[in-house]
Parts: sequence; structure tokens; C-alpha cells
Amino acid sequence: MSLYRPRFDPDELPAIVARLLEELGEDVTREGLVDSPRRVAESLRFLTEGYGLDPAAIVGDALFHEDYDDMVVVRDVNFFSLCEHHLLPFFGRAQVAYLPKGKVVGLSKVPRIVDAFAHRLQLQERLTRQIAEALYEVLEPNGVAVVIEARHLCMEMRGVEKHEAETVTSCMLGAFRNDKRTRSEFLELIRTRG
Repeated sequence: MSLYRPRFDPDELPAIVARLLEELGEDVTREGLVDSPRRVAESLRFLTEGYGLDPAAIVGDALFHEDYDDMVVVRDVNFFSLCEHHLLPFFGRAQVAYLPKGKVVGLSKVPRIVDAFAHRLQLQERLTRQIAEALYEVLEPNGVAVVIEARHLCMEMRGVEKHEAETVTSCMLGAFRNDKRTRSEFLELIRTRG
């Protein structure tokens, strides 16, 4: 899995943000905006830090040999991302499952992998597939399933202005794609609430 690492010049990005604010008709010397170019640059660095993160490195040595082959589900992994079309946020929940094949992963690694891909300019469809494929590659399980439900501010704040509309995407690999019963069990587990 190749990693694109964007170039961040600590001085250049705030200058670009200042120029953008000026193009919008703002006075970057006014009190409320004086530090905004730096703050926006820091925010963008944080929101796109996922480009430099490798899923295998995230998992590291948290892969444990275990004679367990039943489904593992991590539900309601909250995430935030930026839509690559408008650079506006989208956010929601990821439901992630895998069927171990002799190895289980430390549970905190699943949300970390979700965040690694969410902290890039994204499409929800690509985000869903990237999470599933990374887990499938790193864990080598019998199957992986990912369902993401998200709200997109590019759809709520502009364009069609449809407030609270949710987009749902899924990616099923291995047994989740090939076995209807496994897929149904997963979908039932993510629907069930205590």
C-alpha cells in the first residue's frame, strides 16, 4: 500500500490561507483573523495527517495468535473527515467486523485504522473500501466487513441543502461477501442495540 505524503512548509501554508482569506474579501490584519492563517494551517495538518500513516505500522505488534474464529465487531467508531470535492467535513460512524483466522488484533487498532483513512481528503465510498482492504491485508482474516453511515456538510450547507440526510456505504470481503449467513449475522449485530 503506497503512501502519499503531502509537503507541508510551516511558513507557506499559513501564507496560502491568508491569501485565500484576502480573496474572500477579508482583512487578515483585523483582530479576529490575525492568527487564523496559522490556526487553519494547523487544523489542515491534523485533518490530513492520515496520509503519512501505514495500517501495518498502526497494528504493529498488537496482532495476537488466538484460536478464535467467530466474528469480532467494533461498532460505532465515530470519525470526522473532509470531502475532497468541497473540503467540507463529513462525519459519522463506522461499523467494522472481521472473522479471525488464528490471529486477533488489539481492539484499539480498529478505530486507529478508521482514523488513519478518515484523516485524508476523502470520498465516503473510498474510505469504506480502504478501511476494509487495509484490515484484510494486515490481519489476513477469513473476512472483513465495513459499513459507514455519515452526514456530509457539503450536502447540508450548500447544494441541495438536505439536513440530516445520511449516506450509507459498505464493503464486504472474503466470507462476508461470499456467505449470506455471515453477512446477515453482521448486519443484525450492528442493528442490535442494548
